[in-house]
Amino acid sequence: MKGMRQKSGFPDVRGQTVLSAVISEHLVTGEPVGSKTVAEKFSNAYGWSAATIRNIMGELEEAGYLEQPHTSAGRIPTDKGYRFYVDNLLGVLSLTDEDLRLINEALGNEDAPEKLMERTSSLLSALSENVGIVVTPSLSSDLLEHIEFFNLSDKRILVVMVSSPNIIHHKIIRLEEAFTQEELNRTARYLNAEFKGKSLATIRNEILRLMHEEKALFDKMLQTAIILCSQSIESEDVGQVYVEGTANILSKPEFSFEDLRQLLRTFEEKTRLVKILNECIARDTSNKDVKIVIGSENLVPFMKNCALVTAPYRIGDGATTGVLSVLGPTRIQYARMIAVVSYVARMLEKSMSKQN
Repeated sequence: MKGMRQKSGFPDVRGQTVLSAVISEHLVTGEPVGSKTVAEKFSNAYGWSAATIRNIMGELEEAGYLEQPHTSAGRIPTDKGYRFYVDNLLGVLSLTDEDLRLINEALGNEDAPEKLMERTSSLLSALSENVGIVVTPSLSSDLLEHIEFFNLSDKRILVVMVSSPNIIHHKIIRLEEAFTQEELNRTARYLNAEFKGKSLATIRNEILRLMHEEKALFDKMLQTAIILCSQSIESEDVGQVYVEGTANILSKPEFSFEDLRQLLRTFEEKTRLVKILNECIARDTSNKDVKIVIGSENLVPFMKNCALVTAPYRIGDGATTGVLSVLGPTRIQYARMIAVVSYVARMLEKSMSKQN
């Protein structure tokens, strides 16, 4: 049995078979899995005894793929075990006819983008029985269709931007200097006339270039445009965030009370949530569209028992991207969630393209 592990440190075929069986059983039951349970699955196919299985499970535990929560209990997968399972043991899972029907019905209609995003987050939550999250592209990357600025009190400005495809953004910015409503209107007319179809980040850069190349254009209106564009796309700017199914995690035994409290707070703090999702995408260096962060791979301590299955969705020429995700415990149906998130992202892209 000492030859069970390969030189690479990965389990050999027998170890992989047992690991896959333990994880599959644990995903269904949520309970530690004993060698007798695994042996019953393989009694006909391989003829392995419970003692043989127990030895293999012991070596998997020694290698860090399984752990024993209690001395007399069976084993459960570790984050390392889940990672090996996701990267090496998952087959290609096709969605069920029922899943396809639900997704196509939810995303097949031509609705306003806001309604579409709400429906998508609800759909992800319903299909996963966990938390569904959708983030629209940020204001800085969306392509301008129309923009207006409205004077509020205390040097605050309400920015209302319609971006392609017909997504409405509202944002209040605070300035150091006061502008009249006429100055704001004149700046909005200039931006709408000259820069339709470009992002605010591109607009700001182009105005800066104009100001350097053509000194005559360095007037109050261009200065105002620079200030308004810069404030509207400041670094903490994020897109709209739609979260559904937060109540689902309350029934998950994997989460402590403190973890639940922190998670629920994070769902309210949209900027923090988007940062976590972006880190999820950045940490998974695979070339696959669907990114997965498991347990302790999360940089946030209270998410050590969470799994995030995340995918980008692209609008138009692909330069504008949003994010959708399923968040649940590490004991999540990985194969199905990867298939669901991937398919929903592609269907959302198709639905959004009809809005153009």
